[in-house]
Amino acid sequence: MDIKREPPKKRGKYILIGVGVAVLGITTFMLSNLEARAPSVDRATLWIDSVQRGTMTRQVRAPGTLTPEHIRYVVAVTSGRVEVLPVRPGVTVTPSTLLLELSNPDVQLEMLNAQSAVTSAQQNYVTLQTTLESARLQLETQVANARTLYGTAKRNYETMKALAAKTPPLASPNEVATATEQVDEGEKRLKALEQQLKVQTDAISEQLRLSRDNIARLTDILKFQQERVASMKVPAGEAGQLLSLGNGQQELQLGQWVLAGQTLATVAQPGKLKAVLRVPETQAKDVALGQKVDIDTRAGGGGGNTGMVKGHVSRVDPTAINGTVTVEVLFDEDAPKGARADLSVDGVIEIERLDNVLYVQRPAYGQAESTVGLFKLDPDGKTASRVNVKLGRSSVSTIEIVSGLQPKDKVIVSDMSQWDNVAKVRLQ
Repeated sequence: MDIKREPPKKRGKYILIGVGVAVLGITTFMLSNLEARAPSVDRATLWIDSVQRGTMTRQVRAPGTLTPEHIRYVVAVTSGRVEVLPVRPGVTVTPSTLLLELSNPDVQLEMLNAQSAVTSAQQNYVTLQTTLESARLQLETQVANARTLYGTAKRNYETMKALAAKTPPLASPNEVATATEQVDEGEKRLKALEQQLKVQTDAISEQLRLSRDNIARLTDILKFQQERVASMKVPAGEAGQLLSLGNGQQELQLGQWVLAGQTLATVAQPGKLKAVLRVPETQAKDVALGQKVDIDTRAGGGGGNTGMVKGHVSRVDPTAINGTVTVEVLFDEDAPKGARADLSVDGVIEIERLDNVLYVQRPAYGQAESTVGLFKLDPDGKTASRVNVKLGRSSVSTIEIVSGLQPKDKVIVSDMSQWDNVAKVRLQ
């Protein structure tokens, strides 16, 4: 006989499942509320600085080169071919030192044509003077003859008039009238010839003056052509050191053709150097005349043995080229030993001094007058938390703190861009 069995009860199983689900839910809830563990950063690789209150010197750093303070560019007066190069760059020259010699047959021909024109004008002047003087002498002869005829006519008139006055008259009225007409004709003829002589004399002076002026103009042209020929023997023009032959980029060679106005050489007075700095356009707005500058000539000294020199800003270019502004610096003391033209230098321009301000070493990121996130060390020194810091005016190596930090706060100023998505880091 079959006995009916009761099915096994599942209550215990359900209880276990419920307990497991509850434990899982509680664990998930607790894990979700746990703070993510801060990433670790090697302390030795960090650049940490303390916030200070005091005087901050604003500076601008810029690279540049040394250039002669006084440079003379020797340019070609006329085109020509380089025939002689007696000196090379680097030598000391005097004003009369021959730097190079050019040749140009066309210039020689133009000078010969100018000489011929002057000679021809001088010959024409002599011919004109002779012709005019001969014409004047002929007129003087005619005037003298006319004066003689006029005198004879006057005497004849007086004789006829006296004879006609006698009783009985010894001269007829017709003879008196003829004598009168001869006097009038002689007088008019004499006056006309005298006026013609005066006009001729005045014209001679004016024509000779114009001819002399023409000779003077042609002589000036000849002088100019002679100077062009002479300019093909190019002197230094002043004492100094010959820096280059050519435009500074390409040195002149024998047989090379140069154009009028082309730079042939550069001569500089030795010992008088200045620094030409290339300041970034964004920083040049604060640079002004007279500001103090420290020039580090060791930047291009090869052995770091050319030293430092102090100077001041003497000129700021009003325009920017390729994102930089040219700033010229004159030295306030003798140039360092070993300094020479085209030497690469570093310049630090002192913009201003800010008293009683908070400042810190300039971080690797963040610009002046901006707000950035910096990691400030926590009191335990083992962690650093991100804080928003408002930056002010900047210098070469320091920057002003407007808000967000206090004196003696320590902040990480090295590049922390890889931790932009975390609020705290652990220092190891």
